[in-house]
Amino acid sequence: MIRFAVIGTNWITEEFIRAARECEAFALTAVYSRTEEKAEAFAAKFEIPHKFTDLETMAGSDTFDAVYIASPNAFHAKHAVLLMNHGKHVLCEKPLASNRTEVMEMIAAAKANRVLLMEALKSTLLPNFRAVQEHLSKIGPVRRYAASYGQYSSRYDAYKQGTVLNAFNPALSNGSLMDLGVYCIYPMVVLFGQPERVQANGLLLDSGVDGQGSLLLSYGQMEAVLTHSKIVNSYAPTEIQGEHGTLVIDKINQPEHVEIRYRDGSVEVLTRPQSSKSMYYEVQEFIDVLQAGRLESATNSHANSLAAISIMDEARKQIGLRFPADGAV
Repeated sequence: MIRFAVIGTNWITEEFIRAARECEAFALTAVYSRTEEKAEAFAAKFEIPHKFTDLETMAGSDTFDAVYIASPNAFHAKHAVLLMNHGKHVLCEKPLASNRTEVMEMIAAAKANRVLLMEALKSTLLPNFRAVQEHLSKIGPVRRYAASYGQYSSRYDAYKQGTVLNAFNPALSNGSLMDLGVYCIYPMVVLFGQPERVQANGLLLDSGVDGQGSLLLSYGQMEAVLTHSKIVNSYAPTEIQGEHGTLVIDKINQPEHVEIRYRDGSVEVLTRPQSSKSMYYEVQEFIDVLQAGRLESATNSHANSLAAISIMDEARKQIGLRFPADGAV
């Protein structure tokens, strides 16, 4: 059994726990929250034996082997490095950190302490994304990757009324690119690597984060067109367009239906059975890598996480989006 702790007591942590408990080797033994009240309530709800409100104390505890980090983006690096320096393996929510500098610090800590560090980007580990990888060659030379993820934030109405919640707070390294754009960027990097050129556009809100944006990326003989938004909904599928056919993915953040539409009009459905608890696959990947004695996922690898954050750094630079975590540089 791999004994896990969780940092964060929000809805995403609850989803993680419900999915992770489907994994035979998963055991939840500890939780951290900044307040005793929240730690107590969360521990009671999920029958967690150990509770912490001090991160240093938690890091030094022998009650868990690995930690799932779901704190705000701005705290990912600080929390992860502290835990890894105490020999804990880390599964960290996307985006892995605020910027490339922080990701580099996290990778250095993982290597120095010989622990597993993996970005918890679920979509690239789903069976239906595996189907995309395995059948990609069928569509011939790829000429365009077009991905869209727009989801009207449940917190945007409050924002428009003058209440800036976490989702629109630059101090927490949030915004559309970081929270939703990453779902378009990371699968692209897994499939095609780092682009040669990045061009970005974005709509900055008064709070200092982006409400939506778009990226045009060049791969020489192929281009990628990405759109993301927290202030409108998008219902557009993602397409990978090749000279022989087009791969159509219903939802890039959580592929549930995948098919190839060939030039001759025929359609090949690639959809595979997949658990409705989609976070199951990232936890199982993490456990499999750990049990195999490896310190890095082949899919959600250090290199892919670095490539994704580098794209986001460049996009933010172009649209004038800075976070306090970026420092004075």
